[in-house]
Amino acid sequence: MNITCPKCDFSKAVDPAKLPDRPVKVNCPKCSTSFSFEKPAETGQGTGAAQPEQVSCPACGLVQAKNEDCNGCGVNYADYRIRQKEIIQTAANADKVKNDLARWRSVAANHPPENQPKAGFWIRVVATLLDSFLLCIVQFVLTMIITLVIGFMGVAVVEDPAVSLIIWLFGTTISLGYAVFFIGYCGQTPGKMALRIKVVCTDGSLLTYGRAVKREVLGKFVSSILLGIGYLMVAFDHRKQGLHDKIADTYVIKL
Repeated sequence: MNITCPKCDFSKAVDPAKLPDRPVKVNCPKCSTSFSFEKPAETGQGTGAAQPEQVSCPACGLVQAKNEDCNGCGVNYADYRIRQKEIIQTAANADKVKNDLARWRSVAANHPPENQPKAGFWIRVVATLLDSFLLCIVQFVLTMIITLVIGFMGVAVVEDPAVSLIIWLFGTTISLGYAVFFIGYCGQTPGKMALRIKVVCTDGSLLTYGRAVKREVLGKFVSSILLGIGYLMVAFDHRKQGLHDKIADTYVIKL
């Protein structure tokens, strides 16, 4: 009889007479897969009938005659091997991602952000103006749409203070969401992308969305209520940090 590895299909002939009357666990000499098989039941003496080849299902471990599908769990052997290869490839890709991340961290460690050139006050002002221009266009279009919808509902937009408040809140939410999304996603708003400057944490990593909220909402609110002094600190701080940068532990660096 032949014993076939369920993983790599390596096959080897063995003498059934030398096998014990109990399940035997072996390791494939080709791929080192461990599987079990059992001595086939005797079908009669002197019949000369060939014994069916026994295999162990790679999914459930049931020892049975070789076939395309398992009689126990119904898995198709060919599909199962394809899935195994996909899992192995996925693991290899995960290892590649880990290696790339380790390499990036090594580069970041050798080029810490405190040693990189910082973006000064005026370049950040220009980036803010570019973002403000883009936001004005987006807010104008969305506000016009909301105004038209409310107008069709028969509500006087100019006379109703509640409607004016809703429009103001909508515009504020768009502005904050714009900054938080881009800074949390890649550290750059479109204005900063145009001028090749970027917001990073003081350890060199990208901001999380939580830290982006801390910088763009809490930090800039504090900078604003202090009559803009928090923003002016960028011009005089030796690390070019505004008050909102210090609150969120961030730098704005040049790329």
